[in-house]
Amino acid sequence: MTIANSNPLLCDVESGICEMPGSPSTADGNVLPDAGKPVRIIYFTDPICSSCWGIEPQLRKLKLEYSQHFEIEYRMGGLLPDWTYNSGGISKPSDVAGHWDEVSVHYDMPIDGDVWLEDPLHSSYPPSVAFKAAQLQGQDKAIRFLRELREMVFLKKINITKWENLKAAAGMVGLDITQFENSYRGDARELFKGDLDLAAQLGVRGFPTLFFINQKGEQEKIYGTKPYPIFEAALHNLLPTLTRKDVDTDWKSLFSKYNTLTSREFSELSETPRSESDAFLQKLMDEGELTRFRIRNGILWIRE
Repeated sequence: MTIANSNPLLCDVESGICEMPGSPSTADGNVLPDAGKPVRIIYFTDPICSSCWGIEPQLRKLKLEYSQHFEIEYRMGGLLPDWTYNSGGISKPSDVAGHWDEVSVHYDMPIDGDVWLEDPLHSSYPPSVAFKAAQLQGQDKAIRFLRELREMVFLKKINITKWENLKAAAGMVGLDITQFENSYRGDARELFKGDLDLAAQLGVRGFPTLFFINQKGEQEKIYGTKPYPIFEAALHNLLPTLTRKDVDTDWKSLFSKYNTLTSREFSELSETPRSESDAFLQKLMDEGELTRFRIRNGILWIRE
């Protein structure tokens, strides 16, 4: 489907884009310098971007196989400032519920859209600012924090604009809560504004948007949810000599790196046929190796 006058929460499942209305369509070509590794990836995303949830399997696989060649820099794009608009057929939070269910089925990633009926979010800005606060305590913790936020909102129907829920997520990933709160009330807001400014400078108009940049300043851009070979090709185009790491695809190894995996993520990372992954993971659960969090559109598998 193609959406005119796109509402940012009405993501186009065919193109894999959550697009902001009225944004510029092209970048001006300015990018930041390289970050030390051969390739830098600047990833514009948003905690409530359902299409960004759709590329979690691809990003996790890219990190396992090629992380020695790139640095990835997470930037928040500001998908939903507030509800003071009416576009794309969505005028209120409840209109998003059914659409999220559609996205979930299309990307084979579990989402329960009922959060928009039971405890709707008023904006994506609070969790975006919270992510910037988490980044001040280290990139690894910040990425785990973002994952926690996404699992909370997409699977558990938790409103991640509320401070108590942001604080809970911070605690789950080991952030210093006092520092986190101080940053959230202070420096993180300016850092988030910096992300919005950079997005405007680069002409980012939707999410996910990823800029791949090598040390020569050559650039590849991935816009929207794309299959894994597109991500792999972007790296190869910028660094033809790159090599793929040998990845241990045993389930224990994968869950030691990512303690929660959706069925599709496990299938992508382990190269298990999708038709076989649920039965294999269910067997592990029956043996006491895993637990699961099931919703109507899928399962999150957990290794404690």
